Amino acid sequence: MPASANNQAPRALPLHWWVLVPIFTSLALPLAATLLYAISTRWGATLLPDGLTLEWLQRLWQTPRFLAAFGRSLIVVAGALLLSLVLILPVAFLAHTRFAWLERGMNTLVLMPFAVPPVVTSVGLLQLYAGGPLPLVGTPWILIFTYVSIALPFVYRTLINSLRGIEATELMEAAQLLGASPFVAFLRVVLPNLRLGIRIAVFLSLSFLIGEFVFANLLVGTRFETLQIYLFNVRRESGHFTSALVITLFTFILILTWLGNGKSEITDSKERSL
Repeated sequence: MPASANNQAPRALPLHWWVLVPIFTSLALPLAATLLYAISTRWGATLLPDGLTLEWLQRLWQTPRFLAAFGRSLIVVAGALLLSLVLILPVAFLAHTRFAWLERGMNTLVLMPFAVPPVVTSVGLLQLYAGGPLPLVGTPWILIFTYVSIALPFVYRTLINSLRGIEATELMEAAQLLGASPFVAFLRVVLPNLRLGIRIAVFLSLSFLIGEFVFANLLVGTRFETLQIYLFNVRRESGHFTSALVITLFTFILILTWLGNGKSEITDSKERSL
């Protein structure tokens, strides 16, 4: 007599779950503890806090110094990303459609920000721009130009992959066969199809640059206090306040990552369905 379905032995968990669950748990526990500390009234020698409150988060968003640092970070990162798109988009387009040797050279160049440590780069920038005709140290301009080099790998690789995905070379040839000039074909045919890739490049680079500390600390410091510099300066104040700042920054980066990845995938699936 065949055994009923109710008498079947329970399924064992796949092997990869035994690896993923401990990893995600170890990553989530410090974040959960920081969040709990940020919304606790007092947490001393007990296992759990004495009470919960939103006072620290409210105080954070009512602090003018935090709002000013947050605004400065957004301005610097937005300027760097705009300059990155203006400089890298034409290079990526030409490397993909016209000059294969340029693409080989760019593949080597985009590895340089990872090959040279930020401290070494900062020392060279300090020697070049601390004085002379371009005294940029201590100003937001040096951060903008430096962040362009940091964003270069993310922006370039994203745009190149997008150009390959939309078959930009074939689009250009088809547009020129219909009488469009190369410039018009790029503006009216290729560029609209790159919206998804540009969006991904912007949001992913923004989520990375908003948390950059080494260059901001060495090149401008407190003379142009960004969000990470502000976090460093207030770290010795209330631990609840610092935890609220860390959770706010993490939430902001998480939202940006979702906008650059998850929402873009939804948009891409909708465009394909149409």
